[in-house]
Amino acid sequence: MKYPERFSNLPAHVWPRLRALLDAHEGGGPLIQMTIGEPKHVFPAWVTDVIAQNAVGFNSYPPNDGTPELRGAIADWIARRYGVPVDADTQVMALNGTREGLYNAVIALCPETKNGQKPAIALPNPFYPVYMIAAISGACDPVMVNATAETGYLPDFGSVDANTLSRTVAVYVCSPANPQGAVATRTYWENLIRLAEKHDFFIFADECYSEIYRDTPPVGALQAAHEMGADLNRVVIFHSLSKRSNLPGLRSGFVASGAETMREIKQLRNFSGAPLALPLQAASAAVWADEAHVVENRALYAEKFEIADRIFGNVPGYFSPEGGFFLWLPVEDDEAAAVKLWTEAGVKVLPGSYLAQDVPGQENPGKKYIRAALVASKEETERGLRAIRDCLYAV
Repeated sequence: MKYPERFSNLPAHVWPRLRALLDAHEGGGPLIQMTIGEPKHVFPAWVTDVIAQNAVGFNSYPPNDGTPELRGAIADWIARRYGVPVDADTQVMALNGTREGLYNAVIALCPETKNGQKPAIALPNPFYPVYMIAAISGACDPVMVNATAETGYLPDFGSVDANTLSRTVAVYVCSPANPQGAVATRTYWENLIRLAEKHDFFIFADECYSEIYRDTPPVGALQAAHEMGADLNRVVIFHSLSKRSNLPGLRSGFVASGAETMREIKQLRNFSGAPLALPLQAASAAVWADEAHVVENRALYAEKFEIADRIFGNVPGYFSPEGGFFLWLPVEDDEAAAVKLWTEAGVKVLPGSYLAQDVPGQENPGKKYIRAALVASKEETERGLRAIRDCLYAV
């Protein structure tokens, strides 16, 4: 049997690579897990009550786009959060987690050729792995655009050469960024939207960390497009309850854009399926309608940001994140640092190069960083951060 070759030359996925790196060594103390970004704060207690009250819904097929109640709750949230009026019937669709939407957007929206050439999709480097796999699945060339300290840890798509931009069909942006925690400003979004208008491509805005920030709510891509009078069909936003509400297992998010773009996305969903079960849609609607638990959650992360700043404030090259829940910590060698932390301190972190790709003529932009997740309790997070400092930095 012959299998497709488009995935055959990819590096191993992040987590098998990490296991291969660390499992050959004994840990140097009780495990402190700081690798995966799986929120551990308490989710709203009433969520399970809503699911139980609507359990009869497990006996019915759920609507593909989301129930009117869920789509209405999402549209109301977008209006409250970003000041953008969207139509719940034509501009919003519920997702089975944002990863589903981020992947399928390429299949639904990106053409087979552009200007007589193979299409390209540009993405930040480092990046969330689904971006690259979506591009390859859609028969597009993934183009890595380094997001480094020099670019404010966000990709400068304007630096991409004109020929590549002429065949670019979409770009992925994550704000707040995973792993660096940088936030796209209004000016950043406006410049990117103008670039997209000039070269005719989509902006896929991964905003799943949008509600975890220090002081000022991050500007959204759809918000910037609305305020500058741009075509909303060009901007596609993706949001999730995983980080905002500590519900990664609910697998609930949404995609929103202009009505024409959403028509194409919904058409693919009609054939591919993957809607949320009705009781989970009912819970999701209730969660999008509530902000009190989000404020409490954000305050917990703010405390951990402050702890990190105290611990690493004197470390050369330390970048205090504006949002998200990761630290992007400078090291000499990412794999060597991860092994040292595990064998000497019992702390597991993720080598930065596992989240990035080599770019010809340049060093892998993650090679000199490790990513540490701040998702555990404040006490465990502080223990882990102090262990990292004591093990890796002489300050």
